[in-house]
Amino acid sequence: MTTTTETSPTTTSPGAAGAPGAATAGASSLLDRRRREPALLVLEDGRTFRGRSYGAVGETVGEAVFSTGMTGYQETLTDPSYHRQVIVMTAPHVGNTGWNDEDDESGRIWAAGYVVRDPALRSSSWRATRELEDELAAQDVVGVCGLDTRALTRHLRERGSMRVGLFSGDAAGRPESELLETVRTSPRMSGAALAAEVSTDEAYVVPAVGERRFTVAAVDLGIKAMTPQRLAERGIEVHVLPATSGIEDVLAVGDGGPDGVFFSNGPGDPASADHEVTLLQEVLRRGIPFFGICFGNQLLGRALGFGTYKLKYGHRGINQPVMDRTTGKVEVTAHNHGFAVDAPTDRETETPFGRARVSHVCLNDDVVEGLELLDAPAYSVQYHPEAAAGPHDAGYLFDRFTQLMTERTTDHQQQEERA
Repeated sequence: MTTTTETSPTTTSPGAAGAPGAATAGASSLLDRRRREPALLVLEDGRTFRGRSYGAVGETVGEAVFSTGMTGYQETLTDPSYHRQVIVMTAPHVGNTGWNDEDDESGRIWAAGYVVRDPALRSSSWRATRELEDELAAQDVVGVCGLDTRALTRHLRERGSMRVGLFSGDAAGRPESELLETVRTSPRMSGAALAAEVSTDEAYVVPAVGERRFTVAAVDLGIKAMTPQRLAERGIEVHVLPATSGIEDVLAVGDGGPDGVFFSNGPGDPASADHEVTLLQEVLRRGIPFFGICFGNQLLGRALGFGTYKLKYGHRGINQPVMDRTTGKVEVTAHNHGFAVDAPTDRETETPFGRARVSHVCLNDDVVEGLELLDAPAYSVQYHPEAAAGPHDAGYLFDRFTQLMTERTTDHQQQEERA
C-alpha cells in the first residue's frame, strides 16, 4: 500500500479512464522539482540508498525489481503485472518523452514505487501532454531519484529481488531501524494471489477489426490493453472475462462456445492460482484451442503437471533473447516475470493432455520461455508478443493462434460433412 503525505502543486486535467486526474507541467512544477525532499530506499537485507523524492512524497513498500528497458516506461508503469512491485530503472535518464493519453496499458499505474537515477527536467516529445513526474504525483506513486541505480541493480542481481521501502519527506526522517521493520513486515511476493486484484470486475468485448473470423474468451489475469488489440487486428472478437470466471462463463462466449481461449499476463505467484489452473484444465479437456502468455504460460505449466519456481531476480525489460525451438530463430522479446516453469528442456513429457515439450528457451539463462502440447491445440510463451513496449519479433505467435482455430474449425466442418 502507498501512503502519501505531500505532492508537488499541480494543475489537474483529465487522465486515462479509471485513473486519478493527470497533471499539466509548467514552470512552477519544474521549480518545485528542484527543491526535492530527502528520500531513503531501504532493502530488507538492511542496505540503504539515499536520494531525493520523485513523484509523490510519502512511503511505499513492495518487491524491488529492475527493468532494463531503455524506453516504454509508460507501458511498464501501467502494466498490471507490476502490482506490488517497486521498479528500478537501469536506464540512467528517465522521463524524456513525458506522458500521454494513448500509451497506457491499463486504467492506472500499478507499480508500487519508482526508482530512477536522473529524471528529465522536462519532456521533449510532440506526443507528451504532461510530465512523467506529475503523473506519478497525481496517482500517488512514491518515487526516489538521484541515487546510484547501477549499484542498486548489481546488489539485486547478486542478492536477488527482495522487499524494499521508499521513504521521502517526513517519512525519511524516522529511525532507520523503524523503516527496516516496516519493510521486513510487508507481504512477500511468494505465495501472493494477485490476479483477482488487477482483473476487470465485469466482462467486456473488444470487437474484431474488419470481418469477424473468430470469437475468443480472454481471461484477464492482468491483461494489457494492446493484447486484445493485437487479437482484434486478426479478425478476432475478444470477450475479456474476470479472473474469477468459471468454465460456464467461458463456454457462454460466442455461438456454441468460443473458438479459442486466451490467458493473459498478470502478477503474483502461479503456485497460488489453483482456481485458474482448474479452469484451464477444463478448457484443455474440451480440446478448445488455447494460447497463454506470461502468467498464462506458468498456469499452462501447472495444468500439465509441471512445477513453478521463483527466479533469483527475474526477467524484466524489452531486450531478452529467446530461441523458438520449432524454427531455430532467435527473437528479441519483452519480459516481465519473476517466476518460471520447471519443465525438462531435453525431452518430451507425457501429461494428462498428451505429449508436451518446451518450445522456447531464454538464451541468457536457459529458463523455459514457452510450452506446447503435441496432441492438443495449446501453447504458451513466457513473454509479451504484443510488444507494448518492446520489439515486434514475436508477433507471429498471434498468427499461430488463428491457425489453431482455423484448423479446429476445418476439422469440425469435415466431421459434419462426413456425418
